[in-house]
Amino acid sequence: MVEISIAVPCYNEVDVIGLFHSTLTKSLAGITESFEICYVDDGSTDGTRELLREWAAADPRVRYVSFSRNFGKEAAVLAALRFCTGEATVLMDGDLQHPPELVGRMMELYRQGYDQVIARRDRRG
Repeated sequence: MVEISIAVPCYNEVDVIGLFHSTLTKSLAGITESFEICYVDDGSTDGTRELLREWAAADPRVRYVSFSRNFGKEAAVLAALRFCTGEATVLMDGDLQHPPELVGRMMELYRQGYDQVIARRDRRG
């Protein structure tokens, strides 16, 4: 079991998933060596699946599952959560809507004993 899993449902994210992945990997490297990134491709048709396959082949900390067609975000989220093996799991969208830089602060709070850490956006961003 790893310390932290990042569950990432994605659909047709080829234009932004590379930046997301590199930013997330960099952020996680500063937090712990014990992590995994679990992508669930929800039937993408734009090359997202091929990128995930490449990353998983190159890095054992990256795993992915691919749906045969688009089942919707809820199904992808459930699959991602079931796929994770970490002691703690963070659910993130692959389009950078959720800033990877916040994972470190969330893990600090988790390590202090909080069972759940939930980020929320305010009007300032």
